[in-house]
Amino acid sequence: MNREQNTGFIKFIIFELKPKGKFLTPFNIISLITILAAAVILIIRFTSGLGSVVHASQERPWGLWINFNVITGVAFAGGAYVVTFMVYILGLEKYRPIVRATVLYALLAYIFYAGALLLDLGRPWKVINPIIGNSFGISSVLFLVAWHFILYMGSLFIEFFPTITEWAYLKRQRRFFASLTLAVVIFGIALSTLHQSGLGALFLMAKPKIHPLWYSEFIPILFFISSISAGLSLVIVLETIGQRVFKDNMSFLNKSSHRKIMLSLARICTISMFVYLFMTLLVFLHSKNYAYLNTPWGYWYLVEVLGFVLVPCLIFLYGYRRLNLQLVRIAAALTIIGIILNRLNISTIAFQWYDRSVHFPTWMEIVVSFAVIFVQIQVFRWIVRRMAVYTESPSWVTEEKQNKSFTIKDKSISLNNTRREKWKVSTE
Repeated sequence: MNREQNTGFIKFIIFELKPKGKFLTPFNIISLITILAAAVILIIRFTSGLGSVVHASQERPWGLWINFNVITGVAFAGGAYVVTFMVYILGLEKYRPIVRATVLYALLAYIFYAGALLLDLGRPWKVINPIIGNSFGISSVLFLVAWHFILYMGSLFIEFFPTITEWAYLKRQRRFFASLTLAVVIFGIALSTLHQSGLGALFLMAKPKIHPLWYSEFIPILFFISSISAGLSLVIVLETIGQRVFKDNMSFLNKSSHRKIMLSLARICTISMFVYLFMTLLVFLHSKNYAYLNTPWGYWYLVEVLGFVLVPCLIFLYGYRRLNLQLVRIAAALTIIGIILNRLNISTIAFQWYDRSVHFPTWMEIVVSFAVIFVQIQVFRWIVRRMAVYTESPSWVTEEKQNKSFTIKDKSISLNNTRREKWKVSTE
């Protein structure tokens, strides 16, 4: 870029940073107050230590920021690898209108939840150890999860970067990164399936501490399967909200295909939840922990499995067969609650279940957890209102695609003509 181009680009960025739409809305006011309160709490956390704001101990070293924002939150980013697999690998083009929004949410989720992870570490500066090779610990599951987090964030960024180049009118960069999409998607799917199950594998070493009804050697598999329904259920909820909040930033294709896509996702959720329920039943029968069912812990376990797995699974099935989008949305909301409940049961509620003392996070932990989510929502909204997330790509992108397809078609015709001429010569 020359000097004039640099000046124009800077002016463009400054203009885009200005807020669009109403600023003093109830959601914005609540978000702002929560974020400011969280900023003060984080100052206290980094000046007075982690113990000044959380209830962490040697027995319970992981607090709400890890157990809720990371262990639970990452499951809801699973929609990205499922949707990209269907579009780029299986070639199911009907899901393409939601690809960019799904990838964007997953990218922001990993960025902000990785930040929440740093907040819950006593010595956060040592989080770089797996990268620089200081005490590599290559046999550790946590080492695997750390590297997969980093690499998958990079994959998601590359997948979404063509959208940024369209917004900034960077033609050459868009062509380059768009050419990487398929390879990056394949790489990202492999990473995502591994670290989704890797989060469950972290709890394999905590068998004495987790209630027998929730512990199993199949926790990694259950975490992976549940991430499918968790991610797609959140996609259904976000798309439902997006149809109202971002209706002025949506293309006609996105609006017209919304119902069909949501019902198709409901069918996938039904299948994945049935598989999860079947696996859970097998684990329960194999463990032979029948005696625990007639206890308060057993009743709580049945609430989770029956109320937030079986019930939403049946609602998904009924809603899909009856083409009832409202029932699908209800099932998605129940599934989200069920996933949160399951992850918190394993990591917090049913963790050290024999300890009769009540462990509850501080109000400061709760405020910061919500602040992380609010910041993520605000960034998501800022990007959607400026970039082609729900809208069609700019006209110059469409023209480039058409020219490329014409070029490929011309080359194919030329090659076929050459082959025919050679065949005629050989026959003569």
